[in-house]
Amino acid sequence: MLGVNALFATAYGNVGSSIYYALGLVASFALGLTPVVFVITGFIFWLTASTYAEATVMYPEAGGSSSFARHAFNEFWSFFAAWAQMLNYTITIAISAFFVPHYLGGLFWPALRHSPGDIVFGIAVVVLLSIVNVIGVKESAGVNVTLAVLDFATQLLLVLVGAILVFSPEVLSNNVHLGVAPTWKEFFLAIPVGMIAYTGIETISNMAEEAKDETKTIPKAINRVVIAVFAIYAALPAVALSALPVVKTPDGYQTLLGVSEADGGYAGDPILGVVKQIHLGALQGAAELYVGLLAATILFIATNAGIIGVSRLVYSMGIHRQMPDRLRQLHPKYGTPWIGILVFGGIACLAMIPGQAAFLGNMYAFGAMLSFTIAHLAVIRLRYSKPDVPRPYKGPMNLRVGRVDVPVFAILGGIGTGLAFIVVTFLHIDVAIAGVAWLGFGLLFYPWYRHRHGLDLTTTVKVAIPAPIVAHEAEYESILVALDPRAYSPGAIATAVKLAARRRRGIHVIVPIPVPATSPISAAMPDQERAAQTIIEQARLQGGRRVTGHWEKVRAGQAGRLIVEEARQLRARAIVIPLPPRQSGSLFGKTLETVLEERPCRVIIQTSPEVQAAKAAQRPRVGAA
Repeated sequence: MLGVNALFATAYGNVGSSIYYALGLVASFALGLTPVVFVITGFIFWLTASTYAEATVMYPEAGGSSSFARHAFNEFWSFFAAWAQMLNYTITIAISAFFVPHYLGGLFWPALRHSPGDIVFGIAVVVLLSIVNVIGVKESAGVNVTLAVLDFATQLLLVLVGAILVFSPEVLSNNVHLGVAPTWKEFFLAIPVGMIAYTGIETISNMAEEAKDETKTIPKAINRVVIAVFAIYAALPAVALSALPVVKTPDGYQTLLGVSEADGGYAGDPILGVVKQIHLGALQGAAELYVGLLAATILFIATNAGIIGVSRLVYSMGIHRQMPDRLRQLHPKYGTPWIGILVFGGIACLAMIPGQAAFLGNMYAFGAMLSFTIAHLAVIRLRYSKPDVPRPYKGPMNLRVGRVDVPVFAILGGIGTGLAFIVVTFLHIDVAIAGVAWLGFGLLFYPWYRHRHGLDLTTTVKVAIPAPIVAHEAEYESILVALDPRAYSPGAIATAVKLAARRRRGIHVIVPIPVPATSPISAAMPDQERAAQTIIEQARLQGGRRVTGHWEKVRAGQAGRLIVEEARQLRARAIVIPLPPRQSGSLFGKTLETVLEERPCRVIIQTSPEVQAAKAAQRPRVGAA
């Protein structure tokens, strides 16, 4: 189960990645008012984060705004929000992958900084990660947390160093020519574009089912993300505009932050451009290399996060009869929704072909502002339609009117995101055409699909998925046996039987089933479920009626905490775990370490004769001729 730190690190890893391209996109519109734009969008982000925190702890399930709309309105609005989210994830994949080659090109190969090099490389990144996610290679939570910490520390260090070496209030003041540079139209256009800096707030909602004590950890994690992001995004643009100020040219005003690489600017790698202008002396080369590689890596991870988001969302929409089962169908070998991953990964590749970063940014703003607005409206509606439903967390700024606490934060947030949606739609004809076409296709397809299956548009219908068999009859103070789903261990059950016989204790078997990061934690995995249930039945045959058991799905690296939590709930007197062979690739490698570190009771590691023989064979022979 995920705690506050893990949730924060994962969300910041997604949200914090956006600054590596958002800074250049916003600066191309807002010029000297770029810091002001990030402050305004930061306020809107805080309101939106509060909405997501309240709704997520009310309904701790994956889906974000789609889930909120389902509970507040009906299935049609849930689909509408989900379809907007799908656009967000698809564009996130495209824009993150598109900027990876720009940072690498700024270090090694300039051809990657412009078309067609950036397009070809970006498409290759999406294709590679799509294949990786279809195969279901496990996402390393430890690596993601480490990168998120490095990312935040690097951005904070850049702010501090820049504040000492280049920050100048006088330069920032001279950068602004109200109504001229930028024009008011450009300033208002920059605000919805600036919201792309806050991509990833859906991440925590989508991990709600995996959160530990979600009523507390989710609001705390979201608040930490808001504070960290606002601190960086309020300060870093001011440093950037001090290092690369607005200048007047024959064609008007510009800052190199918003000028394309072909014209000598840093629109494709703005953070690297800032580092290049700080002048760090002997450390300059090392600093550029470090920041460029870190930025490329973070954007690579953000692309992968977008693909994971697509895979989970397409599965959720399929489960709720919002799109064909074929798209959510799990691969028979890898257990991932491979068709959905390939389809929407392909759409992301198509979106990159024009090579227009500004178009991608505006398209993200179109989908995100619509999705955020629906989330705000859902929270407002829930306050009126379900005022008595427990709300473990309430957003700030509430006004009591009769029996209802009016959510002022959601009203202000909805106004902000709604106006941003209107601006980006009506002031960009290409975005309006593409965005309306996307929504129009969804609104035509959804009624056709529901009618074909004999369903109306508003009733929630969920595909039946076999639930795990959880044995509530397990005795307290029992013996907990944790088994690998791929191999039955008769020795572990025999050990548990001996321990239980002394005081006639019960024996409870738990079999963790690892779920690929690209699949929802509730994804149906019939082959693995049958194998786990077979292991439980074998344990019952060997141990007798006192043996109960269940299987449970976990993310990679979380099996150990699951076992520890299960032992605490059962008040287990002992945990029995079979020792895996060395280098076996077993699920129980790191799991055993976690159980030993956090054990709530005695832990017995059972070693089978096969494992002992394998270890003996690995020992060097002493005295051999």
